[in-house]
Amino acid sequence: MDEQKRMILSDNLWSVMWKLSWPAIVAMVLYGLNMIVDAIFVGKFVGEDALAGVSIAYQLSALTLGLGSLIGVGAGSLLGISLGANDVHVQKRLIGNVNYITIVVSVVYTIVGLVFAVPLVKLMGGTGAALEMGVAYYKITVIGSVFWIYGLAANMLVRAEGKMKSAAVMMGAGLLINILFNYIFIVLLEYGVSGAAWATNIGMLVYTLMGILYFKKGKATFPVSNPFAVHRDKQIVKSIVSMGMPSLIMNIMIAIQAVVVFDVLSKHGTLYDIAFYGAVFRIFNFLMTPIFGLMRALQPVLSINYGAQQYDRVIKGFWIFVAAGMLFILPFWAMFMISPQTILGTMFDVSTITNASLLNAQIFLSILPLLSFVFMAMTLFPAIDHSKPATVLGIVRQVIFYMPIMIIMPRMFGLDWVYVGSALIDLATLAIALVYVLKAFKKLKAAEYSNRQANAST
Repeated sequence: MDEQKRMILSDNLWSVMWKLSWPAIVAMVLYGLNMIVDAIFVGKFVGEDALAGVSIAYQLSALTLGLGSLIGVGAGSLLGISLGANDVHVQKRLIGNVNYITIVVSVVYTIVGLVFAVPLVKLMGGTGAALEMGVAYYKITVIGSVFWIYGLAANMLVRAEGKMKSAAVMMGAGLLINILFNYIFIVLLEYGVSGAAWATNIGMLVYTLMGILYFKKGKATFPVSNPFAVHRDKQIVKSIVSMGMPSLIMNIMIAIQAVVVFDVLSKHGTLYDIAFYGAVFRIFNFLMTPIFGLMRALQPVLSINYGAQQYDRVIKGFWIFVAAGMLFILPFWAMFMISPQTILGTMFDVSTITNASLLNAQIFLSILPLLSFVFMAMTLFPAIDHSKPATVLGIVRQVIFYMPIMIIMPRMFGLDWVYVGSALIDLATLAIALVYVLKAFKKLKAAEYSNRQANAST
């Protein structure tokens, strides 16, 4: 870890970005494929009704990713700061507290998910065949939720060490297993949406086992005496939850966004509208994976330098990763904007996709490259132990902007506003994020100046 830490603290930041980012991007692309594989198999081999049901249930299943991010982002940020500050006590106790939080949230989520599966899918707009298939898919993912949660949290810890290649290998293994079992369960055995859910659970199980083996074999670069230990240190738990809360809130807000959107689509549209939006939303998330990868690579750069009080490198590193995010995503974004039907054709019969739908999809993804700034900002604040702005951003985007616009505009002016409204909301969120980031950097520059004055006086 000394070499890894030295690199993050002292090497050229463009070089650091490249060394950490390309394996992180590969890892997140693999993880994104995990999320889109189900839609491809269900859309091609089961049917449009099934794709609508899975698209609805997927938004609920994504809450497990929010819980995994709560633990992973929080623990990863705390790990990075403790590495920068050489706080060995926190490092030794970290895994035990991660295990404790994972157990608690998994048990609560599983109980709530199984008991309220039907009303939750109904709330998302599920009716008829879509409701039946959505409930079947969701219940099975709930059963395997502990693997979704721990697998993601453990992988985020590996990435917080800066070991992006190891994280990518774990994700790649999970993806291959997911694809294999999707083919077996859906194509060969014809288990339908249930098969898709079980395939994903099995992929997540492999993902989890690889994380446990990583810690068990002593590959972590921080002290892990027992990967199965369970600790409850109030301050560590509080720090993990506090720094990870913006990520959870963002995922919850996305789920609320989905409730509103799917309710509008189910009441004023058709199963085609539901399935099409679900497909576009998955593609949006998949095209975002380079940015998600950069976010994970940025976290140790920010938190370790922050812990070492190198605030100038925190600021410079942030802007370098923002620029890199835009550059990485541009070619993929351009491909979609030029020929959206080619990518959407992986889930739909191209002849059924209307020109109006294609235009809406292009509008929905129109400002995608600019979102690099917003998501790097969401990484910045927890990494410097200043989570409040990220939490506010998530709530403002969904509650203040998204819900009123999605409730009112599509009902008044048609379903096109589901896509137009989303693009306008993202622009407004970008403006607010810029204000928060500039304020945070002003404080960091003041702290850097104080440090230099203190060093000069000694």
